[in-house]
Amino acid sequence: MSHALTPLSALLVSQMVEAALAEDWGRSGDVTAQAVIPANAKAEAIIRAREPGVVAGLDFAACAFTAAQSGLSMQRFKEDGARIEAGDDIAKISGPAQALLASERVALNFLGHLSGVASQTAKLVDLVAHTSARICDTRKTTPGLRAAEKYAVRAGGGVNHRFGLDDAILIKDNHIAVAGSVSAALHAAQQAAGHMLSIEIEVDTLEQLEEALAAGGKIILLDNMTPDSLRQAVEINQGRAILEASGRVNSDTVVAISETGVDFISVGAITHSAPVLDFGLDIDVKA
Repeated sequence: MSHALTPLSALLVSQMVEAALAEDWGRSGDVTAQAVIPANAKAEAIIRAREPGVVAGLDFAACAFTAAQSGLSMQRFKEDGARIEAGDDIAKISGPAQALLASERVALNFLGHLSGVASQTAKLVDLVAHTSARICDTRKTTPGLRAAEKYAVRAGGGVNHRFGLDDAILIKDNHIAVAGSVSAALHAAQQAAGHMLSIEIEVDTLEQLEEALAAGGKIILLDNMTPDSLRQAVEINQGRAILEASGRVNSDTVVAISETGVDFISVGAITHSAPVLDFGLDIDVKA
């Protein structure tokens, strides 16, 4: 990818990988490898792509292989964010065979899932590349893996929405229902928020959009609007607020949405429904 990709912190990566390894290894580790493979056996393995896509999660794979002083090393042939084709070699792992086999599934789980998120994101990013719209994610993520999945979205060329309930105010329809109106909810948020905290408000109709603009809304989410309504919303807005479209976004609808002139398109499916990108791991035994 052409954009700069900042890696996740090693601390976050190791926390997620260690939890996954603890789940997989249980109390006794890989009893199959311990029973079948001599303790001193060495091996090399190649991770190879079985389909085209975008790579993400190599730090997670490397962490899985090198955890617990395994003695394994991993050489990368690709980097996160790279476009790959079926048959491409992604990485080589070398070292004790028992450790390699014990870590294989966790490494491939992270690599396949995160590459799937990156690949799904890249498909939508490519479809809207002729417009100024940006593809962004949501909080519809796998529990415990939000930072990883949002990193994968960036690897695929997308951008991140808020990470949690604590880093931005997003006033949704249920907040508005309790507050009484769009303007009442927005005014309350404006009074409560510090100068560093962004406020976004969701609207379902053009009338609510006009109310939000009149109340000083600066970021407005246009929820489940048709392309015609989105186009009217852009005309009404006249550049006053950042406009984000959401709802029923997929590869069949995203182009029409992007061509309305909205600034961002948020898509839950790129994290909650991304198919795994298929990788294989083939071992060569060494003397």
